[in-house]
This record gives sequence, structure tokens and C-alpha cells, in this order.
Amino acid sequence: MDLFDSTGQTTLGVPEISEHAPLAVRMRPTHVDEVTGQQHLLKQGSPLRRLLEPSSGTFKAAPGSVILWGPPGTGKTTLAYLIAQNFGRRFVELSAVTAGVKDVRAVIEDARRRLTAGSQETVLFIDEVHRFSKSQQDALLPAVENRWVTLVAATTENPSFSVNSPLLSRSLLLTLQPLHDDDIARLLERAIQDPKGLDNEIKLTDEAQEHLLRLAGGDARKALTILEAAAGAALEAHYAQENSPHSDCVIVDVEVVEQAVDVAAVRYDRDGDQHYDVVSAFIKSMRGSDVQAALHYLARMIVAGEDPRFIARRVVISASEDVGMADPSALQSATAAAQAVQLLGMPEAKYALAQAVVHIATAPKSNRVHDAVNAAIAEVQSGRIGVVPEHLRDGHYVGAKKLGHAVGYLYAHDFPHAIAPQQYLPDALLGVEYYRPSDRGFERNVTQRLDGIDAILRDERGV
Repeated sequence: MDLFDSTGQTTLGVPEISEHAPLAVRMRPTHVDEVTGQQHLLKQGSPLRRLLEPSSGTFKAAPGSVILWGPPGTGKTTLAYLIAQNFGRRFVELSAVTAGVKDVRAVIEDARRRLTAGSQETVLFIDEVHRFSKSQQDALLPAVENRWVTLVAATTENPSFSVNSPLLSRSLLLTLQPLHDDDIARLLERAIQDPKGLDNEIKLTDEAQEHLLRLAGGDARKALTILEAAAGAALEAHYAQENSPHSDCVIVDVEVVEQAVDVAAVRYDRDGDQHYDVVSAFIKSMRGSDVQAALHYLARMIVAGEDPRFIARRVVISASEDVGMADPSALQSATAAAQAVQLLGMPEAKYALAQAVVHIATAPKSNRVHDAVNAAIAEVQSGRIGVVPEHLRDGHYVGAKKLGHAVGYLYAHDFPHAIAPQQYLPDALLGVEYYRPSDRGFERNVTQRLDGIDAILRDERGV
């Protein structure tokens, strides 16, 4: 039977995988249990599991269409193939980069014709659906709503911004997470051992594997592509040697991996001294206002494959600990960068991280907030607490006023400057001063304001 129609798309099942196909394609899972990572989506009874396992339900019981959102190399295409394969459905793949409205309508019309004739249902996989225009996405709506096709759309961009609301509301949105190093390591091991893969022709050293994992950055396709290139280079060099036995297992080390991807190894051990040294230098460079050094250490962490969430946390901490009230907007930049890491992922989030790092490194510095909260915590831990003044206590329950609770409380907004001249600290802590603003940046203004506030409160205290 001819498995291809005139457009070159498969008309039965999924494409057969050639032995000459790229390693990432040859190692594509054929069963849900072989899928690496995404366990949060693959629990028994979950919508995705029902789409992937014919035994768990019928096609009619499974979700109609799915939008898979996640970074590159996390399994979006693999899941689309499994959905088609495990239900024996016809699989049609379109790329949003090259397909137009005419192509979309042709696939939908063909799918309708086949359903009417009692033939196979169709899985329509659209890669990079965020590149589809509004009219192209609108063309999908009738097919999705009437289930003429099971749409599986993949995107690396937030669908809330890149996919039309009507299409989004008719589809199940599933968020894929970057793969962990352990997941990628298992993939590499399987690719090396599997007869469909490298069939144990090479052995990857521990150092080479660590370097490869850093380069992959949670992208399974990238990891397998690098492995294939490195293995090919090593095998070619081995066989080129005179009298080299073809039965030997060829060693792939860091140097071979570097040559295969033309990237120099960065000396950086995420579990050793280099990790802590680089992170320490990064934080101290921001604190010391050396923006060039801060960007250098940021780059070292990015190239080495450091978790961007870890970097973002360090930046947020520095914004409060080292800049503080000298420039309160530094914390806004830092938290925005952390949100960008979650929303965009790498590599795009590197720009937001760099912007926050530059902001913090060039901002005026003050650790007075850091010192103030630690001083307050130290006193509480030492037992210096005191009793909450009666007029500040909760007065919303029956009998509170008979106890004197909330009696005499002055509402701040009823007074000039919204400052009520009353006691706020417990008696045991009167006169304590935790926060002392510096003379740098915005804190100069805070100093002036605190002097005015303190004058009003001192009047109440009779000072």
C-alpha cells in the first residue's frame, strides 16, 4: 500500500523510521512508558495518558485536541506521534512556518471525507503553531469543534499570547517542563546501548557526559544530536587508523564532544568548588558594583548550563540584600527577571537576567534593610518581645472593648500626613531603632521622611 499522498504526508499511521534517520528520530519512544520526563502529565487517568493509551479509554472519551507548550526538545513531537500511533490513526504533520490556510483546509476536508467513509480518524500535528496567523488559526476552529481532526499543536511560546482565544478554549493546554539532567542521562545511555541507536559502539566518559548535559540544557533532541556528532567523529577517527579493530568500543571524551560542537568546555562543576566559587564571585561583583565582572560570571553560569532559576534567585536576593531601599526598583527588575525565566525559559531569558544584573551592579548600595530585619529577628529570638499595646489589639469580637482592646486607637488617615501620634511598639521596646537609612540613593529621601515621622511619634511619647 502506498503510505504517502501527493503532498508527501503520511496517509496511514505514522512515518516509518529509516535506519539512516538522525539519532534523535531513531530513539523516539514507541510507547508511553518510554517517554522521559513529563511525569506530571502522564499520571494514570490523566487526559494525556488517555490520549496515549488505547486501553485506558476510547477515542471518544479522550480529549479532542491538545496544545503542547514547552521548551525545545521536551517531547512535543514525540507525544504527537504516540497519540496517532497508539490509536492507529492517520497522522498528518504541518509546519506553521511553511503551511498556509489552503494547506490547512485541504487536510481538514480530507479528514472529513475519511470520517464520512468510515475510515481512520486523523491526527493533525502542527509544529510551531504560534507562527500561524489569526486566519490560519481560525481555519482550524470548525475541525477542532466538530472533531473532524484531533489537533495536536506544539509551541515554545506562551499560548495565552500566541494562540487565539477560541482555539485555546477548545483545546486542552498541557505545559511540558525542561528535562532534568537525570532524564537526559537515561536517554543518552539508552541511545548508546540500543541497537536502533549506537549499539554500544562507543563509551561516553563521565566528564564528557557532564559536559554534554550542560550543553543540552534540558533539550533531549540537542543532547542526542551532540552525542551523534561526537560518536560519528570518534568512530571515523578510530576506523581511519591502520589496523584498528572494528570490534573495539570507542571512547568519547570531553575533547571529542568539544570538537563535535565547536564549543570550548567551561570549567564549572555544579556540585564542586567551581560552582560555589563562580556563584560567590557573581554575587560579590554585583555587590561591588563591577558590572563587567558580574556579566562575566553570569555568562560563565549560562554557558555551563546552570539552572536559570538558581541564577534568578541569587539576583533577587542581591536586589534586597545589597541594594535595598537605596533603589527599590532593583527588586522589581530582579523579580521580573525571575518571572521571565519561568515564562520564556532559556535562551531568551538570558536578556532579562542580564538586565537585572546590570541594574543591581550599577545601583547605589545599601544593606540597611538586611541589617534591620536581622536585628529585629535577633531580639525576638532572644525573648525581647513585650506586650502589644491595648489600643492596637483586635477589637472585632464581642467583649473586646470591655477588655480595653482597640479602645483609643487612632486611624492614621484621619491625621495630617496620615501619621497618627500614638504608640506602636510594646513598652519593653520603646526607643529601639532597627532601620537606619544610609545616605545613598533613594534612602536619602527615606532619611528625611523618617525624621519627620519620628518627630510626630516622639511628641506622643513625650520625648
